[in-house]
Amino acid sequence: MSAIKRNNVNMRGEGDTAIVFAHGYGCDQTMWRFVAPDFERDHRTVLFDLTGNGKSDLESYDFDRYATLDAHAADIVDIATELDLENAILVGHSVSAITAALAGAQAPERFSRLVMVAPSPCFMNDGDYTGGFAREDIEGLIEFMEQNYLGWATQLAPTIVGQPAGETPTAELTQSFCRTDPKIARHFGRVTFLSDRRADVLATPQPSLVVQCSDDALAPVAVGEWMRDNMQDAKLDILPVTGHCPHMTAPDLTVSAIRRFLDAA
Repeated sequence: MSAIKRNNVNMRGEGDTAIVFAHGYGCDQTMWRFVAPDFERDHRTVLFDLTGNGKSDLESYDFDRYATLDAHAADIVDIATELDLENAILVGHSVSAITAALAGAQAPERFSRLVMVAPSPCFMNDGDYTGGFAREDIEGLIEFMEQNYLGWATQLAPTIVGQPAGETPTAELTQSFCRTDPKIARHFGRVTFLSDRRADVLATPQPSLVVQCSDDALAPVAVGEWMRDNMQDAKLDILPVTGHCPHMTAPDLTVSAIRRFLDAA
């Protein structure tokens, strides 16, 4: 099966340069609908669903293959290869920000710049590194997810979005979580929260923008500062936003941050 079909790829816009948007955990490409259209006037936008999410081919989700983020990165490279992209901009949210770094390393000829929205290469605290969680907290989070995924989704969505349960973005994220196949969601959740890809992020060859929220329960500002200070070529833009999903709750600020980065280049 082609990557275009497998990952439900959709292209819009005009321009010589493509900009690829990769969504985060438990979501799909529609989460970019407040950001991507702004770039259609001067870029070809490429949106897709991670394998196992949205309208991707769920039968293609092999639990052994997708036991690490590398397989999702390879999927992104497959998409770029089938579309014959060169020097594209790759934008990833949350776990897909880290996957974007892996894809950039796998195919540096395909991607010239990276935008990492609310990234975290490691959620766990480790020595001088502040990931935001103790290991026992992460293990408790995963145990809750595995025992009662729908309850986990309902309870965690407000914290992730940074808005009360009744707000539209929170309801949308909750519904997106609940639409995801629970077996895949639990598997991908374990991969997401237990991954430590700090070494891979440090080897990222592309100039990168780290877009961090000033009050993010999942990825504290210290993570963005660590990435800025340790990556080969990274800039940090901290948005005055609460939550982990600025592309949903503050799309104008997110667009402006990406535009500043692209214009400076």
